[in-house]
Amino acid sequence: MKTNLILLFALMNLDKLLKTGRCTETQDQILSITPTTQQQVDILKNVSTQYETSLWQPVSHQYIKEETQVHLFVPTSSLATVKDLLQKHDIRHEVLLDNANELIEMQTRNDSTDPRSGSTFYERYHSLEDIYYWINLTIQDNHSRVKVILLGSSYEKRPLYALKLSFNDRPNKKAMWIDCGIHAREWISPAFCLWFVQYSLAFYMQNQDITHILDNMDVYVLPVMNPDGYHYTWTTNRMWRKNRSLRKESDCIGVDLNRNFDANWCTEGASDHPCSEIYCGEFPESEPESQAVADFLRSHKNTIQLYFSIHSYSQMLLFPYSCSLDEAENHNELLEMAKQAAQNIRRYYRNIYKYGSGAKTIYLAPGGSDDWAYSLGIKYAYTFELQDRGQYGFLLPPSHISKACNEALIAVKTIALKVIEKTQPSRSSFQTA
Repeated sequence: MKTNLILLFALMNLDKLLKTGRCTETQDQILSITPTTQQQVDILKNVSTQYETSLWQPVSHQYIKEETQVHLFVPTSSLATVKDLLQKHDIRHEVLLDNANELIEMQTRNDSTDPRSGSTFYERYHSLEDIYYWINLTIQDNHSRVKVILLGSSYEKRPLYALKLSFNDRPNKKAMWIDCGIHAREWISPAFCLWFVQYSLAFYMQNQDITHILDNMDVYVLPVMNPDGYHYTWTTNRMWRKNRSLRKESDCIGVDLNRNFDANWCTEGASDHPCSEIYCGEFPESEPESQAVADFLRSHKNTIQLYFSIHSYSQMLLFPYSCSLDEAENHNELLEMAKQAAQNIRRYYRNIYKYGSGAKTIYLAPGGSDDWAYSLGIKYAYTFELQDRGQYGFLLPPSHISKACNEALIAVKTIALKVIEKTQPSRSSFQTA
């Protein structure tokens, strides 16, 4: 009888034992892998394309090269096979994250979906439905300063909502554009767009830098440029990157929206294979999301002076060109602004961001939105890669949102203030503090 009671107690507490770690189960992992020979590079390319894995860094197997660190998400189902292959071929690797499932659960845990519940709302990640709800509340609570613009619809007919922040009716006022969430799995990106709007509304007339910016510029903010993909990361596959468009000639789904703009479209650094993570689409602006953004920017090219596209991860401040190794006409000007922004991040937040033109700092990436905006005539165009450098990657915990957003915020303010100073010299300028 006593033996039976002990057995029953053990069975009842099995779940607790698993959770406490005294009896653990294998979880999805992120591996850091460094090939040292061309043979190892080829094997790793094969692993990343033939097995159920997801490349985090670099974004495509074509960028894998000798002595360059690769971050690979490996689900439990492939973990033993992948590790055996790496060990068999003596490919150096280590586990970056061994609890990916727990981090995903942590990211999706929400106690409140109401922005009125307090500032902690902005220190959590939010589903697409929550973001749409937030947009409606923000408009209701700030109707004199915030307007909603329907740019168009996604492939699956979800609305593309942008917010216009306008704090006065000065004539000939210029504008700034910020888009977030072009790549679905980069959740810190939409979190920043929400953070920026909230900060602007809360600290106008409180912080001199944001006040000066908003006095001199309207701001257009697109919180989620890829709503179909973002929704899919919440419901089905946290590692999804592209949009969700279908095509007749392939079973593979989606286009990389940041390879779909008309900037050296589909040349080296993009792919014409629909199964690739950097698939460029059938033609420039083939996707309704990129076309909607391009149409809006075309119709406002005379007022929008400054363009930001927010991404993650790797901590970089990038500017044109990514589609070419050529230097932009105002390269030195863009470089100086990015350098000052990086210095301010390091000064106030003790964190290091690389900066430079996209192609020379990372790799060639044609069809990008920032290069296209620059070619349109928006001569101050930047892509920010937010936290971190790979410790958590796309699974950045909610506890890191505040610091990541404040780093991006100080970079946006630094550059915006310089643009105002250069293009509106009659107005007084402020130093970021």
